[in-house]
Amino acid sequence: MARILALDIGTRRIGLAVSDELGITAQGLPTLQRTNLRADLDALSQLIQQYSVHLVLAGNPLHMSGHDSPGTTRAVEFTALLRARTGVEIRLWDERLTTREASRVLRDSGISIRKRAQAVDRLSAVILLKSYLDSLT
Repeated sequence: MARILALDIGTRRIGLAVSDELGITAQGLPTLQRTNLRADLDALSQLIQQYSVHLVLAGNPLHMSGHDSPGTTRAVEFTALLRARTGVEIRLWDERLTTREASRVLRDSGISIRKRAQAVDRLSAVILLKSYLDSLT
């Protein structure tokens, strides 16, 4: 089975996580610092090839009501460009509360605020991917 790459798409950073080949676990990858659209798509394309990704799971930042948010529009537009560039299947996945959960976990772990800021995007992507993998079982 090929791997799944999860994206927590932000305006400045993209949190990344990848599944194992069996689709059981989610491991965080280094956060992608966004520079420009071309560089972002290049970096993600390289990861897709490197990990033999067959599915990209992108966070869909819905409102708490379940309706689309402005972030949803940005995610749809970005993932359409990524799909056109790579040909890989892309699914949007509800990411409500993933960043809040990641922040809570990091806060409870006792690490410094600075280190929390560096880890929150990666952990958000891991939580997003884990919720998707759990839904498959």
